[in-house]
Amino acid sequence: MNTSFYQVDVFSSELFGGNPLAVFLRGEDFKESHLQQVAREMNLSETTFIFPSSDPDADFDVRIFTPEKEIPFAGHPTLGTAFVLRYMNRVPKTKNQIRLKF
Repeated sequence: MNTSFYQVDVFSSELFGGNPLAVFLRGEDFKESHLQQVAREMNLSETTFIFPSSDPDADFDVRIFTPEKEIPFAGHPTLGTAFVLRYMNRVPKTKNQIRLKF
């Protein structure tokens, strides 16, 4: 499988500072059984996978994985994922709010 991902340093403007996070914009490209394996391979404190929204009140669904397990919510993965969505123009710059479902 060939897919792009972004690694960001959350809470820092310096390279290799802050909390590292891997963000995959196309979570739907993965088999369910691969999500945990990818997070283990990334070996960062968290890895997020973004999916099309399953809820009309949300812009995207997000799943967060540590190398050991899926977790329901965490701060730096939420902020880092929102940053990548804005940076990659998946959310219009005119929109002041990003609604994520975990």
